[in-house]
Amino acid sequence: MIESSRVLVTGGAGFLGSHLCEKLLESGAEVLCVDNFFTGQRANINTMLDSKNFELLRHDITHPLFVECDEIYNLACPASPVHYQFDPVQTTKTSVLGAINVLGLAKRLRAKVLQASTSEVYGDPTVHPQPEGYWGNVNPIGSRACYDEGKRCAETLFFDYWRQHRSRIKVARIFNTYGPRMKLNDGRVVSNFIVQALRGEPLTLYGDGSQTRSFCYVDDLIDGLVRLMRTPDEVTGPINIGNPSEFTMRALAETVIDITGSPSEIVTKPLPEDDPKQRRPDISLAGETLGWQPTVPLREGLIRTIAYFDALLSKGSPELARP
Repeated sequence: MIESSRVLVTGGAGFLGSHLCEKLLESGAEVLCVDNFFTGQRANINTMLDSKNFELLRHDITHPLFVECDEIYNLACPASPVHYQFDPVQTTKTSVLGAINVLGLAKRLRAKVLQASTSEVYGDPTVHPQPEGYWGNVNPIGSRACYDEGKRCAETLFFDYWRQHRSRIKVARIFNTYGPRMKLNDGRVVSNFIVQALRGEPLTLYGDGSQTRSFCYVDDLIDGLVRLMRTPDEVTGPINIGNPSEFTMRALAETVIDITGSPSEIVTKPLPEDDPKQRRPDISLAGETLGWQPTVPLREGLIRTIAYFDALLSKGSPELARP
């Protein structure tokens, strides 16, 4: 990316998108943030609105977009089960029609385009850790399929545009990421545990808590995406971006209780449908190709994230109002 680049970020007011917009502005780029505010929040981008190099466009990428840019980061899609299962048809449309629209725009402009894919393309994996060559174990008709299969189809479209039109594509498979600007009521495990602990409520553990995840701090993740975009055109991915340090859900809950000093107890509920038993990225390719590896340990990242959530709770954020 050169300093005069104009960069389009779809989903730019979301958790990851807002951090990416911030990093791009710091690098000297002009940033066009596109969001329909289904899960994105204006508060995430408030500090950027006064920048002469930042522009906000309210738009749903299931509809074509006619703008000018040099690079496109396609991050638009609800990413937590609570939100992507709220309107599963729209979730699939966002992944599939959104990919078609950004790829069509990139084709016209000969722009680089990066797809924010997901570790969910691996489903409930039978291979551990998951390398990029693993094809996955996904239930195509389950309640999570709108997200899993939508992202898989988006990857298909990206590679077909690359083969058929020589489009300049990049595909990143993002593993669990956390940090400031997560929606506090988004249903993801890190935010759930932190909010429950800060309120002194029981932490809800699904199953026996032995299922594992690998958690990447947001700053590390954004660094990986930018590095991937800056690679030569022949580097297409898919490339796993995530932290390979693996933790059980019970260990995560206990760590959050310890950091917050909360009196909360841990309670258990049945596992949701198709909930993966384990998830850990093989990041060998990211190391070799991008010179990238995560640097923020889980405890340090949790301390920063808890401080952010604690501040919002102290302000009485309307987002936290119980139904």
